Amino acid sequence: MTLPPSSLRIGLPSGSLQNATVELFGRAGYRIRIADRSVFPSFDDPGISAVLFRAQEISRYVVDGIIDCGLTGHDWIVENGNLDDVVEVCELEYSRASSNPAKWVLAVPEESPVKAPEDLAYKVIATELVQTTRRYFQERNIPVTVEFSWGTTEIKARILDGIVDITETGSSIRANNLRIIDTILSSTTRFIASKSAWNDPAKREKLENIAMLLTGAIAARSKVGLKFNLPESALPAVAKLLPSERSPTVSRLNEAGWIAVEVILAEKQERELIPQLKRAGATGLITYPLNKVIP
Repeated sequence: MTLPPSSLRIGLPSGSLQNATVELFGRAGYRIRIADRSVFPSFDDPGISAVLFRAQEISRYVVDGIIDCGLTGHDWIVENGNLDDVVEVCELEYSRASSNPAKWVLAVPEESPVKAPEDLAYKVIATELVQTTRRYFQERNIPVTVEFSWGTTEIKARILDGIVDITETGSSIRANNLRIIDTILSSTTRFIASKSAWNDPAKREKLENIAMLLTGAIAARSKVGLKFNLPESALPAVAKLLPSERSPTVSRLNEAGWIAVEVILAEKQERELIPQLKRAGATGLITYPLNKVIP
């Protein structure tokens, strides 16, 4: 299958980020279908053609012009040496497990005598992030041998001398009785584009539209909408309780002296605010999830 040249050609990450990416696009308003064993996802937008690649490959394919844009980790852009060759359209703080940045950490077994990176001089380090790890030690003038790891990197910490591996929560590091010596690189997902696509007015507008909707979907994850009715006389006191980007939306009800109030707030504020509003005279309180929040 050949992607239509008139479409915006986008690379989506396969593997661990695939489901989270499809879900994110869904909340942004794009419906993606992926047939079994197909590497060509189908968008409900005829102006977008998509293909699945490993996240490690996407920045290279953007630079080579195979795709116009793609979603990949900052770590792989750095590893591939493509920071200056692509346009970062936006940062997208999502991952397979959480919204926390992923971290590439230098780790050794708990029982290892190594306390600092310098203690690994003339030792062997296993990692998928070979070039970045080599630069890390070269910048510190620490001579080490860095070997590529095809997986199960945590196990190799006991076979070799240390590892550089990725973690979001640290649970896999702790589960394997490893100890973190240093953080090599922090990484979040980035939406990147080729310079040629960014300089094409039609494609740039499409890129900016996608970025706006994706960042709006991410911003909405931790927020909820809140509606309630309120005696108008109670509004000044209640307004002081309400978080809002500008001010709450207020509309009059048919019943004299009553108003309807609507506001967006952080989900964690909901449990504390609702009892306060109820005690202040609010009725008919309703909270609802949000798909997108765009300033």
